[in-house]
Amino acid sequence: MEIGCWLFGGEFEDSVFEEKPERRAGPTASYRAKRCERQWFYEEAESSDDVEALTIKKFRGDLAYRRQEYQKALEEYSSISEKLSSTNFAMKRDVQEGQARCLAHLGRHMEALEIATNLENKATNTDHLTTVLYLQFAICSSLQNLEKTIFCLQKLISLHPLNPWNWGRLAEAYLNVGPGLSASVVSSHKQDSFTSSDKTIKSSFPHSGIDCLLCFPETLPGSSALSMEASSSNSQKNEKAPKNIQNCMAEKREAVLIETQMKACASFIRTRLLLQLTQSQQTSFALERNLRTQQEIEDKMKGFSFKEDTLLLIAEVMGEDIIPEKIKDEVHPEVKCVGSTAPTALVTASSKEFEDKWFRKIKDHFCPFEKQFHAEIQIVT
Repeated sequence: MEIGCWLFGGEFEDSVFEEKPERRAGPTASYRAKRCERQWFYEEAESSDDVEALTIKKFRGDLAYRRQEYQKALEEYSSISEKLSSTNFAMKRDVQEGQARCLAHLGRHMEALEIATNLENKATNTDHLTTVLYLQFAICSSLQNLEKTIFCLQKLISLHPLNPWNWGRLAEAYLNVGPGLSASVVSSHKQDSFTSSDKTIKSSFPHSGIDCLLCFPETLPGSSALSMEASSSNSQKNEKAPKNIQNCMAEKREAVLIETQMKACASFIRTRLLLQLTQSQQTSFALERNLRTQQEIEDKMKGFSFKEDTLLLIAEVMGEDIIPEKIKDEVHPEVKCVGSTAPTALVTASSKEFEDKWFRKIKDHFCPFEKQFHAEIQIVT
């Protein structure tokens, strides 16, 4: 065969013709693995190696955390946080995360959130960012701040939109925030519509008609320049104002509850669609959990008062991007090195941005009621 016919990698290596070493007769020596006794890091004396000494302290902190001795664990973590080298990124992240979790358990949530926010800003890939967002979710859940909890879940979903469990958590959060959200909206609307400041009252009081509807009778100045005839002509309007405002507030409360239920329903449907997508690839306990969760979603869907065509619309919108062929190619490259732009480039910037992306088409389905509500508000105000 000519030399030019040799294929790359087809040549014999010299090692093929070398003689193999002779095996010694008798049994081979047994392998002995190094054994570390339980809690060996407590018995270890101070090491001359700084890294090893800090590692020992971290293990002590981890054990204290596992035993729910959060103050002791926090002291161990804090004692090594500042001593760690700036190049030891992995341990520094672990220690700071441990500090944040201990602070949350000790009720110092704002300090924990400050550390978690710092970790988020320093995340350099999606793996680190995901870990930090789950940390923030745990802290906000412990704080029982539903607004921040929802935003953490929204950021996690924007990073991993095909994770069904985060969609399920988001749906549950929307259900929990319903009554509180409606009350806060009503309260904020009252603060915007009514004010007891002298400046606002004086500016609206001289005018008749609409502006007077925004003032409570008991808040009006005693030294009024209006005549008795003018005040009597407006008394009927002032009596009707609270009723009109109460009706508007009731409609606003109903609109907020419907919108919140819509978001929860859409999140549940998205969860079910993603679980159905992975169902064929699962067995054993994973499949059992999948099917059990789907059944729980079905039971919760019965609590919503949406019509069948509305549910079909929601399912169509929430499943637009669920294409098995496309998802199969995008599932594996999860960890992406993105540098310092991770928080701004890969996660949603606000709750409104997230909800506009996922729920805008569905919300437009309820638009006639919303337009009617705003029209009534304008008539009153």
